[in-house]
Amino acid sequence: MQTADIAATYQKGFDLRCEGRYGEAKLELQKVLAADPTHCDAQWQLALILGFEGDFDGSVASLEMLCRRFPNNLSVRYDLAMTQMMLGMVDDACANFRAILAQDPNHEHARRQVVYCD
Repeated sequence: MQTADIAATYQKGFDLRCEGRYGEAKLELQKVLAADPTHCDAQWQLALILGFEGDFDGSVASLEMLCRRFPNNLSVRYDLAMTQMMLGMVDDACANFRAILAQDPNHEHARRQVVYCD
């Protein structure tokens, strides 16, 4: 698969995920990973889909793994923090919001959320 095809397939998977069509989204995102197993964004979207489908532990575990592999990807870390906050893992979420702000003090979304931390 060419780079342009990977980008188009990823976008299709992303759009399907946003529409709540998770089964179809997973198929497209898995095509991306078949062509490029290191594609962070496809892995990220699949991790989010786990949570949307009710596998919260799997979602958190996948997002944590992605944060370890891609420590500078603040979008993944933010979604991990938001998932943790939603699940009542407040200390972990706050630590992630603070880690985001340590890398990018102007991260607007993290700045709005960190106010809920002690």
